[in-house]
Amino acid sequence: MNMSFKPAPMSDAPQTTPPLDIRRATPNDADAMAKLINIAGEGLPVYLWQNMIEGSETAWDVGRRRAQREEGGFSYRNTQFAFGEHQIMGAVIGYAQPDTAEPVNRNEIPAMFVPILELESLAPGSWYINVLAVFPPFRNRGVGSVLVQAAENDARDAGKQSVSIIASDGNPGAVRLYERMGYTACATRKMVKEGWENPGENWILLVKSI
Repeated sequence: MNMSFKPAPMSDAPQTTPPLDIRRATPNDADAMAKLINIAGEGLPVYLWQNMIEGSETAWDVGRRRAQREEGGFSYRNTQFAFGEHQIMGAVIGYAQPDTAEPVNRNEIPAMFVPILELESLAPGSWYINVLAVFPPFRNRGVGSVLVQAAENDARDAGKQSVSIIASDGNPGAVRLYERMGYTACATRKMVKEGWENPGENWILLVKSI
């Protein structure tokens, strides 16, 4: 099962984009990927990785192992980095959604993921931005916008006609950023938080035609 995390907090204030390059991730980038995925998920990924530990692994080892996979939503193969000032600034993870949505079986899926998967199923055939995160020193500088544009370029290369993303209403700056970039809120679902602390109340599906 692929798990979706909302983007790390972003400002909708005017931004100045620093000089940067977009490059593809490699298996050697697993550490940066794990950190950015956890930033995007506001600590939820590490919580989940603790339940996947094998042998003497740590939760971070699990995150790095998953990032190095050849397949799966969080594979390095689906990841692009914004690179500038001699370091990784942020990352976007995106991939194509199936053309036909699979039914969401509430009996086989942890409750907290049901609303996210229900929203994903409303945008079949789209290019799905699963993770978008920027390291704190580089926020509010336009890096997130550049990463979204990089994902949209991948979508066009894949012949997709739309891009989808799910955000929390607890992150209004990110929602406004996407709306400014042409994304439209199409549906919402109530969050199921269990033990996860988050200021949001609803997940929001945003979609853009390209």
